[in-house]
Amino acid sequence: MGEEEVAGLARLLGAQFGLDGTRRLPPDLADLEMRVPRLVVPASLAGICSSDRFERASHSYGKSYRDVVRGLRGQIDHPPDVVARPRSEADVGALMDWCAEVGAAFIPYGGGSSVVGGVEADVGAGYPGVVTVDLGRLDGLLELDTVSRAARFGAGILGPDLEDRLRPSGLTLRHFPQSFECSTLGGWIATRAGGHFATGPTHIDDLVEAVTMVTPSGRVETRRLPASGAGPSPDRLFLGSEGILGVVTEAWVRVRPRPVWRSGGPVSFPTFEAGAAAVRALAQSELQPANCRLIDSVEALVNGAGDGSAAVLIVGFESADHPVEAACGRALELLADHGGTPEAEAWAGAGSGSSGGGDVEAGAASSWRRSFLRAPYRRDALVSLGVLCETFETAVTWDRFEELHRAVGAAVGEALAAVGAGAGFMTCRTTHAYPDGVAPYFTVIAPARVGGELEQWATVKAAASEALLGAGGTITHHHAVGRDHRPWYDRQRPELFAGALRAAKASLDPAGICNPGVLLDPAR
Repeated sequence: MGEEEVAGLARLLGAQFGLDGTRRLPPDLADLEMRVPRLVVPASLAGICSSDRFERASHSYGKSYRDVVRGLRGQIDHPPDVVARPRSEADVGALMDWCAEVGAAFIPYGGGSSVVGGVEADVGAGYPGVVTVDLGRLDGLLELDTVSRAARFGAGILGPDLEDRLRPSGLTLRHFPQSFECSTLGGWIATRAGGHFATGPTHIDDLVEAVTMVTPSGRVETRRLPASGAGPSPDRLFLGSEGILGVVTEAWVRVRPRPVWRSGGPVSFPTFEAGAAAVRALAQSELQPANCRLIDSVEALVNGAGDGSAAVLIVGFESADHPVEAACGRALELLADHGGTPEAEAWAGAGSGSSGGGDVEAGAASSWRRSFLRAPYRRDALVSLGVLCETFETAVTWDRFEELHRAVGAAVGEALAAVGAGAGFMTCRTTHAYPDGVAPYFTVIAPARVGGELEQWATVKAAASEALLGAGGTITHHHAVGRDHRPWYDRQRPELFAGALRAAKASLDPAGICNPGVLLDPAR
């Protein structure tokens, strides 16, 4: 972010949070204190391995609030001893063999966008060293099947590159998480990522046709099929495995023609509750809007999508096959039944039958979208200014949504007061809408206590997580488990399933080297 934009943020929150505009900058690389590498790389792997200070420091953390705070402090708690960049599946297998031989932990690293401690080399005392394996060289479009509409990619390919490879064929994966620019296909699969489309096939689960994984016990390649009833799905075992079973090296994914018709816009509601009722009606209508994000009045104000007097629903439709104005027209009727008022200029012509009616990128929708795309960069700037900025996301059935929303708000408010950040506030939006439930996404912004940021974060994180689980939600809808969510994930999953997962890990990773501490306790 530019200095002008950072100064604007300081002015916006300065009075409420007592900010003086001073920005904390990260220390120089030469000033970082890191432990000496504990592993000696064999000559056969020296060409793909490095213990360079920059490589080790840059692969130590993901992009969570906790990671950013420690980075600004120059506090590298658990640097990897070696960073490897394999060029092929054979290299991955050789690295696993070496790690198993010497007892070192093996941590897969895609784009480094984890916000839950999924790539941190915090593996406990039972390992003599850690090798972080950056899969960025295993990229590229390997095969394209335009008849079946599927493409085979190297798992290390970043989101923008993946879309660029499909664009000449007029196709798209249509998977756009907020971390799109700095996350990889393999990372999406390993963490069961969710794209920003609100309905329909938006989770990577829906888009994966087949997976190839290299494990310490060997290579596994699943069969390309549109569907199968042949026992438990091996793809499902690998989806969301977060690196504990091995490394996804390539995958076949389902692609589709790029959209041609788009229409939609913002709709205001007097209360967030009224907007939520409208979202439920829309999700159960089978209209399947591409975008259906309800933003509460505070978030609308903060992000320039409103004046703070109303909740705003950003709704939009798109298609590669047919105009969408009929769907827009029906959606407007349905939303009006729940007290919704469309932004007239943005919706001009929607439902009239013209292919250009409605502009999902106009007015409040455009302001919020720009803010959404800038959010990760703004978060880092806020942290440097002394602001606690964290998010919590979940999914819950519609019958429990109101209670969950109330419980999280109360729990976070009490936690902020307890840590001396009572001037802070929480916003809520919905990211995904299902016929049977919704995915709320909470953002907390509060004054941070210099030197006590991590303790503040831990208190607020625990309070929000307890409230989510207590109200019947999941500990995460699309941010994965990592190390940060482990205490609540352990309580959410059935214990017998945990035993089955341990058995699968013991079979595929008998030495217990793969990403220790994520999903399961370290084997040693």
